[in-house]
Amino acid sequence: MTVPSAALQRLRLRTELRKARTAASLTQRQVAEKMEWSPSKLIRIEAGEVGISVNDLRPLLDAYGIKDRRKIDDLLSLARGSRRMPYSEYRDLYSKEFLQFLALESAASAIRHYGALLLPGPLQTEEYARAIMRSYDKNISEERLERGVELRIARQETLMSGDRELFYILDEGVVRRHVGGRGVMRAQLERLAELAARPGITIQILPFTVGAHAGIQGPFSHFEFEADEMPDSLYLENPRGDTYITNSPEETGRYLERFWELEDLAIKDDVETLLRSLAARLEDGRDDLELLIGDSVLSAQE
Repeated sequence: MTVPSAALQRLRLRTELRKARTAASLTQRQVAEKMEWSPSKLIRIEAGEVGISVNDLRPLLDAYGIKDRRKIDDLLSLARGSRRMPYSEYRDLYSKEFLQFLALESAASAIRHYGALLLPGPLQTEEYARAIMRSYDKNISEERLERGVELRIARQETLMSGDRELFYILDEGVVRRHVGGRGVMRAQLERLAELAARPGITIQILPFTVGAHAGIQGPFSHFEFEADEMPDSLYLENPRGDTYITNSPEETGRYLERFWELEDLAIKDDVETLLRSLAARLEDGRDDLELLIGDSVLSAQE
């Protein structure tokens, strides 16, 4: 039997603890007072931001009136298994919201991502990733840069191994934009073509010709989990860096339907060939908009 990931165990534990507190008709403030904790400690535990020790969990379960031995043992096991979350060594580089996103990503059995501007981290080559991070911070140190690349590689290794299903819809602008220059982007497109040919990975391109569509509102990631008791989760991020994570069935369901709508609009057949063709056109400059504009101007003058 496969041992659930630390991320999945923490997600399950926080869900069970919220349900137990609600069943006991207790507010977070009341529980914090009973346990002689600060309210923020309980809030962070229930949000899955931090783990909980076995020594803290036993009296908490007692406060909730949980007496069933098997139930207690199950929750204690979840607490032990979720103490060290994936990628926690990067908490000095990234926000707690992004680390929570990484935890969801690593635990999901199915991931659906719509990318409006940039490739998601798990699809990026090292040079593409470096170019993106330098664009975010022109003064980034080499150490921070390399650790960021290291994290992307670790995410790729995690997601590309195992039985999870990966679905990516990329706006045409994502594969047209020359991130890092022609050479970097050409290698990136070749890498995308390789990934598109792999079983378990679906990459689609949403062409400019579809016009306005629901994805214009921004990128999003939708996560499904194998465990029946784990609700789907949704991650949103805007250009200012603000993030939003929810497992509300209403919102996750709405974005799942949005993803299906985008699937119907996106190119899905022979994407591998399309990406290799784009890489070839990029190499000889046939995709250069400035060149096309120049040709248009010359034609008008003749």
